[in-house]
Amino acid sequence: MAKQLEITLTRSVIGRPQDQRVTVKTLGLNKMHHTVVHNDNPAIRGMINKVSHLVTVNEIDA
Repeated sequence: MAKQLEITLTRSVIGRPQDQRVTVKTLGLNKMHHTVVHNDNPAIRGMINKVSHLVTVNEIDA
């Protein structure tokens, strides 16, 4: 089974550098406590790693 990642924005992007804001938006997160589901791949993992202090991640089975 393919793994999927449930990503939730838990901290605000106010006062954060522009590259972190763009990364959060690229993940599809718009507001606080907004949750999206992405397939687990190295590109998504890299984006999560960059903004790991702003999001929480749960692995789910597809």
